[in-house]
Amino acid sequence: MRRRVVYVDNHLQDDTVLIMEKKKLVVITGCTRGLGKAMARGFVREGWTVAGCGRDAERLDQLRAELGVPHYFRKCDVATERDVASFAAEVSERLGTPDLLLNNAAIINPNNPLWEMGADEISSIVDINVKGPIAMMRHFLPEMLKRGSGVVVNFSSGWGRSVSAEVAPYCATKWAMEGLSQAVAQETSGKVAVVALNPGIIDTDMLRSTFGGSAGHYPDAERWAERAVPFLIKLGPKDNGRALTAPS
Repeated sequence: MRRRVVYVDNHLQDDTVLIMEKKKLVVITGCTRGLGKAMARGFVREGWTVAGCGRDAERLDQLRAELGVPHYFRKCDVATERDVASFAAEVSERLGTPDLLLNNAAIINPNNPLWEMGADEISSIVDINVKGPIAMMRHFLPEMLKRGSGVVVNFSSGWGRSVSAEVAPYCATKWAMEGLSQAVAQETSGKVAVVALNPGIIDTDMLRSTFGGSAGHYPDAERWAERAVPFLIKLGPKDNGRALTAPS
């Protein structure tokens, strides 16, 4: 809130104006760890309101205690339509329409050839990494389009533009993010910008599952967010349909 007052001869005048400044709202999926958690902290530091979701109730409680109100965190499995619908409705009711939607939640398979993976394991990767962002866009885009502004960022990967052995299902889902983002960008006609983002190589639990100890050679999530959050804040209509890479 910002108060503008006019004084003449030390007296408050009748034309005092009270100006309410609404903070911008970012929605972050997969906010309980890694990049999602680091971004939540970063956006709070930038003065934004954060709404986040994840599957770990204990970690969500910790985020609530750390970041406080008006920020909103709740348990939500992005692979479950009912959860996403409920989460989107509650965010809309409590905080309004997001200015920025970050579809960050994703999982990766333990290193294995495709034929040694189970069907349920592959389904989980596809459900979270592909169906999750689709569901989030389905439930948040109508209000964003109605308002006529906002940005959706679907997190891709270096493995959404290249490939590697033993992570084939993960690669497939991240290539899907590239095509999905470009297609939906055409559907929004730029009223809401939709982009695919390669975050780069960051030392997270996910990277360690594939790189092992060598993941420690890369910046951690908190250091990454110091540059990534200001970059994300600057995204706008000019970026619609682009395949972007976060600053290293």
